[in-house]
Order: sequence, then C-alpha cells, then structure tokens
Amino acid sequence: MSNKHIHFELQGEQQEVAIIRLTRSAKRNAMNDALVLALRALFEKMPASVRAAVIDGDGEHFCAGLDLSELQERDAGQGMFHSRMWHAALECVQYGPVPVIAALHGAVVGGGLELASACHIRVADDTTFYALPEGSRGIFVGGGGSVRIPRLIGAARMTDMMLTGRVYNAQDGERIGLAQYLVPKGTAFDKALELAKRVAQNAPLTNYALTHVLPRIAEQPADQGYITEAMMAAIAQSAPEAKSRVRAFVEGRAAKVQRA
Repeated sequence: MSNKHIHFELQGEQQEVAIIRLTRSAKRNAMNDALVLALRALFEKMPASVRAAVIDGDGEHFCAGLDLSELQERDAGQGMFHSRMWHAALECVQYGPVPVIAALHGAVVGGGLELASACHIRVADDTTFYALPEGSRGIFVGGGGSVRIPRLIGAARMTDMMLTGRVYNAQDGERIGLAQYLVPKGTAFDKALELAKRVAQNAPLTNYALTHVLPRIAEQPADQGYITEAMMAAIAQSAPEAKSRVRAFVEGRAAKVQRA
C-alpha cells in the first residue's frame, strides 16, 4: 500500500498499528492531489487487523500544506470540486475505521494543519510550528480547516492566524489546543506510537463511539446529545468484549486507575 508519496507499514504482534508516513520530504511533505488521493485510498482499504494509526512526516517537517507549485488555475466550479475532493479524503481520516494519532514536527502549515486537525490525537515536538498563510496568498482554506480548526482553538484564533499570518510555536500551540501532547525534539513519533498501541488495546466498539459518535454528540442540542449518548452506551455495554472486560475488573483481574 506504499507509493512514492506515502510509506505504509504495520507494527505490533497482531499488526494492529498502521504507520502512515508522508514521503515528500524534498517538498516539506507538501500535499498534492496524488498524495491526498493516496491517503483516501489507504484509509478506505485499511487492513482488518489495524486498530489504530499514526500519521507522520518524513524529514524535518510534518506537512507544509498545499504544494503551490502544482496549483492549477481553476474556475469556480472546478475549485469547488477540488475542495470537495480534499473533504472526502480527510473525512476518511477523521471518520475512518480507526483512531488516528498525528506525530507533529517542524511545519504544520495550511493543508498540513487541516490534515492534523482531522486526526483524533496530536503529539507535537518542540520543533513544531503552526500557520495558516492562505490569507496572505489570496486564497482560503479548502480542506475542511474552516470547520475542524475552530473546533480546536475557536474561530477568533483562526481568524487572527489567517488575517495576520500569525505563527504559533510548539508551546503556544499546545496551550491553545492545536496539540494534546508536547514532547522533546525528535520524540513525537515515539510518543504517538506509544499512544497508538495503547488505543489499539481498547474495545473496537468503544473506539468507534469515541471517533464517530462523540464528535456528533458535541454538535447536537443537549436533549438530542443525551439520547444519542444513551443509545451508544447501551450498544457498547451489550458487546461481549465489554461484558468480559467489566467482569475482569469486578473480579480484580484488571488494573485500577492510578494517579498520574
């Protein structure tokens, strides 16, 4: 499933963790159409053994955004369909078969931030920086960033980034919510892999509820959210694996939560 744009491999005793690495390091892993379509195909054809995935970038940068050297002149209709192609691909990341952890380092810019925001957990190292330079280039985000990024940091902060070209460093990015973890330089992938292995041990139905149902509950009015939650809770606890795990805890065969 690897190609010249993406390296793909499986790790773990059960091949339960997928490693997806962008391999356009000469272009700072800038995204062209071929890479976007390869991402979509990969998540649509994810092996059944996989329970979690890590997205990483080869070289010094996670992803520097859209490859402007391949930007074509398009009329309004063509531009809309191009944006919708990105939407479909990143929808496969956010609402695909498994939770996705992004290992961020270096540039997380433009479309790279749109890709990162489609992942469920983001781990940044000290070299990470975030920007949305579309405003200064006379264009607008088109890969779902206007929906996903404000949910992480708020519309006002995204507006500031695009109006002024503001760049957030790793520390400030973690503070405002662009990443959930901040780790030393060169260790983002190791931490992301550690988290992916942990996530892969969860019951698949619980992971599905967290990646597919929880985001939708967050967008529902409270009364609808409560009923959706009740139905998902009932479905999850009825699964044989859930019953087995609860029984193990009650019988003292499962570890208790400890102070961090």
